[in-house]
Amino acid sequence: MKPLIKTLVLALFFALIPFRDFAQAPPHPNGDNNPETGGGSTVGGGSAGAPVGNGTYILFILAVAYAGHKAYRLKNATEAGA
Repeated sequence: MKPLIKTLVLALFFALIPFRDFAQAPPHPNGDNNPETGGGSTVGGGSAGAPVGNGTYILFILAVAYAGHKAYRLKNATEAGA
C-alpha cells in the first residue's frame, strides 16, 4: 500500500507543477518603443528574453546527482557479485 501512496503523491506533485508556473509577460507590440515608458532600446542593447542561467544550474545538478546514483548502484552491484 505504501508504494502506491508514494507513487500517487509523486504523480500529483508533478501533475500540479504546470499550474504553479507563470509565463513571462510578452514584449510591447511596438518593439521596445513603448510610448508610456518614454523610449526604446538602442541597437545592440539588452535583450528581453527569459533568463536561462538557473535552469542550466538545476539541470547540471540533476545530471550530477543521477550520475552519482548510477555510480553508487554500480559499485554496490560489483561488490555484491565479487
